[in-house]
Amino acid sequence: MSQRERTSVPVRDRLGAHLAIARLDHSIKNLFVLPGVIVPLSVDPALFNLHLIRTLVLALVSITLVACSNYVINEVLDAPFDLLHPIKKNRPAARGLVSIPWAYAQWLLMMAAGLAIALTISRIFALVALILWIMGCLYNFPPIRTKDVPYLDVLTESINNPLRMLLGWYAVTRVLIPPVSLLVAYWMIGCYFMALKRFSELSELHHSGDHALAGAYRASFKRYTPESLLVSVVFYASAAMLFLGAFIIRYRIELILSFPLVALTMAIYLRLAFQPDSAVQNPEKLYREPLLMASFSATVLVMGILLFLRIPRLEQFFLPTLPTTTSSEQEIFPANGDGPARQRRAVLAARVDEKQGRRKSAEMQAAQRRVSATEIA
Repeated sequence: MSQRERTSVPVRDRLGAHLAIARLDHSIKNLFVLPGVIVPLSVDPALFNLHLIRTLVLALVSITLVACSNYVINEVLDAPFDLLHPIKKNRPAARGLVSIPWAYAQWLLMMAAGLAIALTISRIFALVALILWIMGCLYNFPPIRTKDVPYLDVLTESINNPLRMLLGWYAVTRVLIPPVSLLVAYWMIGCYFMALKRFSELSELHHSGDHALAGAYRASFKRYTPESLLVSVVFYASAAMLFLGAFIIRYRIELILSFPLVALTMAIYLRLAFQPDSAVQNPEKLYREPLLMASFSATVLVMGILLFLRIPRLEQFFLPTLPTTTSSEQEIFPANGDGPARQRRAVLAARVDEKQGRRKSAEMQAAQRRVSATEIA
């Protein structure tokens, strides 16, 4: 579009273009907030009340505004590169329908509004929201522009997953501390999805026969190959399951029953990445994949139930079976037919005591919060 055509865009079309670059349809990604809401509630159900519902509504509005602010600047800065893409060349900014000064104002105003709402929730929530916005700047703005650096692009874009989980967490509580193992697992599963998105995009561009086009469109594609991306996918998937397993064994052994569904969902997603014009390239359109949605919904439902369910026999089933005593202890307590059983009972008793201690600690913290709220009132 020529400069003259750009300036002659009707106001109605320009306003529609500015609304489009906020990518409100990407708000489906706010589902990544849910684990941060559900996990602390599974630890202390007393946190759920009418005030929390109001807080969660404000939190979702705040997160959406901050995320949309990042989408706006992404659209503006990527416009010259989107012109090289067979589909993205039709985006509003690439077509010249967007006023650049208005877009920058839109970017800042949406960020300011999102952070202002975040401050009404808590300072820690606002801080995480600010970090989410800053990561968007690092991802898009030169000279850093991490989206142009192989592997770093996936790692920095996917950090939004644990950040969104933290936003959900701090909307619910500021007392409980989120497990690091769960945050890292959430980060790595985001890397798995993002690396497959890159793989699908690169494969599609390579199939066009012009390999130079891929590097011109996205700088990181100059060094990526489909094979290197698939290798990274294996790494991210392995790391995600390792840290998820660490969280499950340490905090919620019942969640181990959901592993087959998690693996199935990841396998279906991997298969989709090999399809031409795959929805993996546009995650906001994944709802059109019925098999993936069925598997994903079942996984979320089962994991949600297991977070609130206790199955004591699972504790017994996964008790250690290898000796844990030293050689000197074995001399004092020689092994016999009752040794393994006694050891299992001792470990089980220790775990029960530990869980009771955590439960009592959570109850005391909840009581302290209620007392503090009463004093403030």
